[in-house]
Amino acid sequence: MRRFHSSFDQLLAFGIDPVDGTLPADQPRDWPSRADIAAYKQRLRAELDAAIGRALEHPGEGHPQLLTMLDTAIEHRLMHAETLAYMFHRLPLDKKKPVRTEGRWDTQRIRHRLVEIPEGPATLGLPAEDTRFGWDNERCALTVNVPAFSIENHNVTNRQFMHFVQNGGYRDRSLWKGEDWTWREQNGIEHPAFWLRRGNIWHYRGMFTEHPLPMDLPVYVSHAEASAYAKWLDRKLPSEEQFHRAAYGVPNSDQQRSYPWGEQLPASQNGNFDFEHFRPAPCGAYPEGVSAFGIHDLVGNGWEWTRTIFAPLPGFAPMPFYPGYSANFFDGKHYVMKGGSPRTAACMLRRSFRNWFQPHYPYAYATFRCVEE
Repeated sequence: MRRFHSSFDQLLAFGIDPVDGTLPADQPRDWPSRADIAAYKQRLRAELDAAIGRALEHPGEGHPQLLTMLDTAIEHRLMHAETLAYMFHRLPLDKKKPVRTEGRWDTQRIRHRLVEIPEGPATLGLPAEDTRFGWDNERCALTVNVPAFSIENHNVTNRQFMHFVQNGGYRDRSLWKGEDWTWREQNGIEHPAFWLRRGNIWHYRGMFTEHPLPMDLPVYVSHAEASAYAKWLDRKLPSEEQFHRAAYGVPNSDQQRSYPWGEQLPASQNGNFDFEHFRPAPCGAYPEGVSAFGIHDLVGNGWEWTRTIFAPLPGFAPMPFYPGYSANFFDGKHYVMKGGSPRTAACMLRRSFRNWFQPHYPYAYATFRCVEE
């Protein structure tokens, strides 16, 4: 692939979760001016428009994977629109202005319980021959039989996680894996990154305001914190297969849905996603998004941690024009996340989509629920 600004390619290649776990060493002086970036963007857009024009005028003569490459670019940009929100979230409040007034959800107090999920199939990924767009880690489809288990009908809330904090969960080394405990100690982690303590009062750090901690919201935590909480309850995080079975399975049938609520494309009544809000909704605020087993908020309102290590499905082949997209992270140090957050685009809510993060990044819009086996 022809490059026209290799230094920009290298400078802009780092994400918020670099492969080696360390941040880039660049300094502010290393970054180009806004005018340089604008010129780079203009040239890139002009060359892309020209390539699309040639492909439309002369079908079959352009790059054979042009449409797939365009889908890749669009979805990747949408992914970074979300991860950019994680970074904006950490900016001081006086550096930001709300773009609109956030609405309120009229919800009732929910009742947490375990739901029994009977044994049945779960299909991960897309078939190799499927013409729909999917990332390389989504192919090829794998159907597995999932033994019976029980899963929480709602995500763990701030209220529930507060009990873990108040009962010394962050000080009990037996609840944490060795590397997780080291991370917690070295960084002085004593509570979720979205919580703030003002004297004896807990507050929530929203995108634009700080306010008393809403106890009915899903707690946003790292994988390390979610795992410690689950162990505290003598439970586990769900596997990727268990999540699929609970989200897309149907009782008394081998049928599997495209979405938890059925076959209809995602709409605003089904969940908190597609950039509708900057903040999570109270758990259970979208009853029209419930799964066939009665599980809430499986899509939207927060990515859901699983205990599954991010790895290729059988038959994996890297995208030839982006070989390192997934393969660079098949390192045994990243965990699969499923579902979606308030800032996740609707196109990425498909059943096969697999997100992933390393276990010690605390700023993602990621929540969890526990299972018993």
